[in-house]
Amino acid sequence: MDRHGKHDGDPVLERFHFLVNAPALFNAVATAVEVRIFHFLAEHPRSGFEEIRVHTEMPAHQLRVLLQAVCTTGLLRREDGRYLNSDVAGDLLASDNEDSWGHVIVGWKEVYYPAFVHMTKALKAGTNLALDSYPGDEPTLYQRLSRNSELEAVFHRAMSAFTLQSVDALVEREEFASVRRLLDVGGGDGTTSARLVARHPELVSTVFDMPSVSKLGEDKAAAAYPDRVELHPGDIFNDAFPVGADAVLFSHVLEIFSEDQILGLMKKAYDSLPEGGKVFVYGYNVSDDETTGIFGARLGLYFNVLASGQGMAYPARDYEKWLCQVGFDDVKTVTGLPYEHGLTLGVK
Repeated sequence: MDRHGKHDGDPVLERFHFLVNAPALFNAVATAVEVRIFHFLAEHPRSGFEEIRVHTEMPAHQLRVLLQAVCTTGLLRREDGRYLNSDVAGDLLASDNEDSWGHVIVGWKEVYYPAFVHMTKALKAGTNLALDSYPGDEPTLYQRLSRNSELEAVFHRAMSAFTLQSVDALVEREEFASVRRLLDVGGGDGTTSARLVARHPELVSTVFDMPSVSKLGEDKAAAAYPDRVELHPGDIFNDAFPVGADAVLFSHVLEIFSEDQILGLMKKAYDSLPEGGKVFVYGYNVSDDETTGIFGARLGLYFNVLASGQGMAYPARDYEKWLCQVGFDDVKTVTGLPYEHGLTLGVK
């Protein structure tokens, strides 16, 4: 309770108490991922402290502190002096699969969260001051990461893993059944395109992204589907969109940018499509009153403090307005998709 007791039982107070402790607990969970405690307990459930100590090669006292912290999150349980994964930890953190939340947590720990110590100064300055931590003079994190291939790989591994948590809601949409040639703008390493072509046998996709990012897809999507996923390195703002597509996909890309930049990309999509061509905008949507959506809130802060200095998880009505503004018809949004996602569609 607070000192006056007037907020007893208030869920906002409970959330407040969790929030003020969350940074330390998040990093404890990230450390447990990095020293592979969840992996170890998946293979050796109900292990004792000494077995975990030998596995982690961590001093006993420090391991005791770490295990206490992770147990308070509920991800680990201690029963009769032995440790085991919770069901959630076993499902989300105990593997190296491409969709493992372990990749996401390490990426957020290494890239996202260190930037947030600059939040007050960055938001007051109106620019992404945290970008100064990365060498280069490019205006976005994505461009500067191309100078550090190891960190860029960590970042895109995290992005791909999180994409895989929500992408099935996109992949299963019936609207893709009639698409034959897709242009995946800002499609990263091709994770989304690979899932789409696997689900829709008549579909061929071109992934248009920065050269260093496209290179990451050479051993993934393009290797898995050499005849159906093509990598097209380039600059989505300054280079022409590849021709021949009958649909354009913006997945987890438009929210990075300002309204003017988004309108420019939508106009390029419109101009590149034939009559009847489709556009798909997939990503986070905050609520219409812009008061709910914890994933979207985190994302908007990350964009403005570090990634691009602008952008946010826009409400669906913004995307609908912009698509109509550049000329698309039959504009609508599918809402209620996993992790606060929405899919806005339009037809030329």
